[in-house]
Amino acid sequence: MEFPYLRRLHKIAFIGNFLPRRCGIATFTTDLVRAIKNQAKEINCAVLAMNDIPGGYNYPEEVCFEIYQKNLSDYRLAADFLNMNQMDVVCLQHEYGIFGGESGSYIIELLQNLRMPIVSTLHTIIREPQPLQKTVLQRICSLSDKVVVMSYKAQEILQEVYAVPAEKIVFIPHGIPDVTFIDPNYYKDQFGAEGKKVILTFGLISPGKGIEYMINALPEIVKKHPDTVYIILGATHPHVQREQGESYRLFLQRLAREKKVDKHIIFHNRFVELSELCEFLGAADIYVTPYLNREQIVSGTLAYALGAGKATISSPYWYAEEMLAENRGRLVPFRDSRALAEQVIDLLDNETERHLMRKRAYNFCRNMIWKEVGRQYLATFDAVIENRMKSPRAIFQTKTMDSLPPEIPELNIDHLLRLSDDIGILQHAKFIIPDRSHGYSTDDNARALIAVLLANKYFTDDPRLTDLACRYLSLLDHSFNQETGRFRNFLGYDRRWREINGSDDSHGRAVMALGATIALAEINNIAAMALNLFNRAVYSTVEFTSPRAWAFTLISIDYYLKKFPGASEMRRLQETLAKKLYGLYLQNAGPDWQWIENILTYDNGCIPQALISAGQWLKT
Repeated sequence: MEFPYLRRLHKIAFIGNFLPRRCGIATFTTDLVRAIKNQAKEINCAVLAMNDIPGGYNYPEEVCFEIYQKNLSDYRLAADFLNMNQMDVVCLQHEYGIFGGESGSYIIELLQNLRMPIVSTLHTIIREPQPLQKTVLQRICSLSDKVVVMSYKAQEILQEVYAVPAEKIVFIPHGIPDVTFIDPNYYKDQFGAEGKKVILTFGLISPGKGIEYMINALPEIVKKHPDTVYIILGATHPHVQREQGESYRLFLQRLAREKKVDKHIIFHNRFVELSELCEFLGAADIYVTPYLNREQIVSGTLAYALGAGKATISSPYWYAEEMLAENRGRLVPFRDSRALAEQVIDLLDNETERHLMRKRAYNFCRNMIWKEVGRQYLATFDAVIENRMKSPRAIFQTKTMDSLPPEIPELNIDHLLRLSDDIGILQHAKFIIPDRSHGYSTDDNARALIAVLLANKYFTDDPRLTDLACRYLSLLDHSFNQETGRFRNFLGYDRRWREINGSDDSHGRAVMALGATIALAEINNIAAMALNLFNRAVYSTVEFTSPRAWAFTLISIDYYLKKFPGASEMRRLQETLAKKLYGLYLQNAGPDWQWIENILTYDNGCIPQALISAGQWLKT
């Protein structure tokens, strides 16, 4: 089946938390990205992950950039990164607490600098917000082409409280895994609950989950159904653990002993993968969410439970009221252990009603499976791109000029201009006369490109330097052989290439020049062109054997990371190449010979430069 959006969608960026960070937003973003990749494998999905700790997490390959939430400059760099990579659309996962600044205001700095369409998924919408909370969310909605909500209540509040136009709001349900409707007894023996009635609560544990009210309800339940076991599945929320340790979990365990129901409770203190979570859900007869916050606008755990066909009892927070309507579950008042006990006992007593409730929930959720949700997001992305094409937004660029340091003499580029023609810079000269007999080399044009970029940065905004940079970069682009993924090096004055591939070192030097262009170019179009070519060429050097090619590439990565320090993939490549260079040092160095080779050749300074720069990034 062919989808029309595949003609326009090639690169999608997602901003939010991502596994292995442990939180609901991370799980949602990860599941959404994988759902979209499963629907359209040809689309490139790139994730910009929010970090709540400076070191970040051991992310998978989908994560291409990391933002430390407390560092405002990271948000500006992330915007540059997305613009230069020419993403088709950006999908933001918004939750106040995952962004820096008061009320998560730092995210505005990123969004307002983007050039492509934005689709924002709103995970929290407050009916009575603080003034800054309201301002931040209104600004996000204003900058977004569409905002996605996961409940009709959220749609209503956005219009009434935040004055968001109805036509800007898209309802897409919370995604769920596609599991079969099975008898709970199928999985019970895996959890030591064979022959028992299983009640389940799962998710990251924190005081707002109200689990103590379910524990208080348990004595009445086990009096009527002594074969009942209550499974509490989930690790303590990382933020709660950092601030309070395991005090809430220890409180729950003490309460269970006080109520003499500790033999009927199983704590699984861990964050489980999706496949194991589905098995826990499969084993449950009843799912309970006794949450305490009425304004909870969405709950992934509730969506997952209903999608697995669980008989569900919940406190009446907004999402639960919507999802459990029409007898798809039962609601009890907040903080009411007696009502919880009554409803659990009634469902355990009435197997037929429990089964019918399960079927109603399961059938209702069939349009919520991730496959369908992924398609709805793709259709939304396509729609905003089409609308932008019809009504593009104006983009205004401003530029500041660096001052000329007084101790540096006036720049004279006469010889550079003399050596350069409309192709690039010639390799050689006889005195001040260009020598055409040797033609051009990618090597020399890479050197010249770095030279004019540095001159433009430290001397003056001379339009002739920009023109030269464009010519040199154009030759690098022309020298790249699409069939081999390598740069050619020698180009005759007759404009014929002298080889299919150049040397490893010339390839590495071209990559170094591209990294420098990404970092130094003050015109975004030049930097974007370099970034596109850089992404196609930088990985080839891993397979080379030349230490100088590795060194040039490490220097290029140093440039790149100075522009985009959150680029995880580049840091991984940096570590790989640095280990290769260090491995040569271990092979060849001795007490009287501190070097990576058993000979000295040329351009040796690039190797210690590369290792020093890599060591500074890798903290080794």
